[in-house]
Amino acid sequence: MFASERGIDEMDFSAVQKKVHSLLMERLDLRQMEKMEDKLVRNQIRLALRDLIDENGFVLNEHEQSVLIENVENEVLGMGPLEPLLRDPSISDILINTADTCYIERHGVLEKVNIRFQNNDHLMRIIQKIAGAVGRRVDESSPMVDARLMDGSRVNAIIPPLAVDGPLLSIRKFAADPLTVTDLMNFRSITQPIADFLKAAVKARTNILISGGTGSGKTTLLNVVSGFIPANERILTIEDSAELQLQQPHVGRLETRPANIEGKGAVVARDLVRNALRMRPDRIVVGEVRGEEALDMLQAMNTGHDGSLSTIHANSARDGISRLEHMIGMAGVSISPNVIRQQIAAALDLIVQTERLSDGRRAVISVQEITGMEQNVVNMQEIFQFKRLGVDENGKVQGEFRATGIRPMMMQRIKERGVALDEGVFDPDRVYE
Repeated sequence: MFASERGIDEMDFSAVQKKVHSLLMERLDLRQMEKMEDKLVRNQIRLALRDLIDENGFVLNEHEQSVLIENVENEVLGMGPLEPLLRDPSISDILINTADTCYIERHGVLEKVNIRFQNNDHLMRIIQKIAGAVGRRVDESSPMVDARLMDGSRVNAIIPPLAVDGPLLSIRKFAADPLTVTDLMNFRSITQPIADFLKAAVKARTNILISGGTGSGKTTLLNVVSGFIPANERILTIEDSAELQLQQPHVGRLETRPANIEGKGAVVARDLVRNALRMRPDRIVVGEVRGEEALDMLQAMNTGHDGSLSTIHANSARDGISRLEHMIGMAGVSISPNVIRQQIAAALDLIVQTERLSDGRRAVISVQEITGMEQNVVNMQEIFQFKRLGVDENGKVQGEFRATGIRPMMMQRIKERGVALDEGVFDPDRVYE
């Protein structure tokens, strides 16, 4: 494990680290530390650790001492063994399966890493530290939690008795600098014509739903698309765990709240959507529609709050509409299926379908316009599509982004709003890989 010729074994090192950490916590004045600058706190912890190692006669070589100090510092000020993974910009997901097993996703591929916690109790302390920082709790009475880190990264944890073998922790990391349209084009997730069309659609205040499976890039695309909203508009975001990184100057961020230990005080997305309508928004951005708030969101879109954006979990644009129908049914209001479909057809203008391809790449595979109702069916027409051609010898998905040749009905609205868009983007002969 260590680079030097003489060093203690891993089990002894772990015991020494645990002992030094315990002694350090007895020596530190945590309340005083809260008033100090981070850099000064780190320097004091390092000095105190070196003193403790010398005072107690722990025999460590230079490398072991450096590793121990870094580990204990991470334990006191950060997320313990997770800190190196959180600092690595190439890692997009961290998946902890109990204290002994850790996987990461890097460039769309899962790999196991040699990161371990002392035991499941140690992992539990890290989970509780994350949850407590954002006012959430996790214990036997509330064994599941959604939270976020300071940088906006999404955290989900589930603990015993629901997790049979020990705590499970998942972290979806967010880039320090939000991705741009140019980044998505470099990743071959989107093409210039699709980006130009979405930009025009946002500026023309159309209502857009981004659909896709878990990890397909819905939130990333929502962040990028929301960047097309003019800077002079008031935007309200509604999320279960605040993670959107909007760059406009006038953004109000709202977040749901779970029930307290007595089962009271919960604030759900539906409550926030209703309240947002009283806050004079120009745009409402719902991070993800997943329940009865779908009804209030659609009603808002149908009553003058156009230009709204949201995401939904669905395998296709058609499935996205079906899921919306089911969610509206969850609202407990007696509405016929036909009226629900009429609401959806009147409220939504575009559905953008994203997918995580087999090689790990996220891509916009379809852009469909909702054109109205015919009998009992919501009509849609596909404007852009990603056509798969196969897989190369390296396992990379081969395919083409192309327009279908259909001119969307919303072009009239785009022109009326004075938004410039070259209609050449709908040319089916323009192919992009």
